[in-house]
Amino acid sequence: MASETVKKILEAEAEADRLTAEARKKADDIVTEAQRQSTVTLQKKLAEAKTETDKIRRNNAASLKEYADKAQKECSRAIETLKSTAEKNSDKAVSAIINGFFG
Repeated sequence: MASETVKKILEAEAEADRLTAEARKKADDIVTEAQRQSTVTLQKKLAEAKTETDKIRRNNAASLKEYADKAQKECSRAIETLKSTAEKNSDKAVSAIINGFFG
């Protein structure tokens, strides 16, 4: 009778150990799957961020080129205006010097 009780206790302990091991394995599996899923999600988000960053860079490059072209045109116009003004002033200065000597 006592040996039957001991046998049942040992069987119960073995079953408890088996269930505990099974629960640990399930918990480990759940954690491993969660880590895998988070890695996949992170990789997807990084890829999306890279795509968006590349798009922003392309847009910025286009805007920069447009701005640089516009600035170049404005500078060229300003230089032409300054050249024209300088030529007129030069002509006036030469005339004033000639008039000063011969006038």
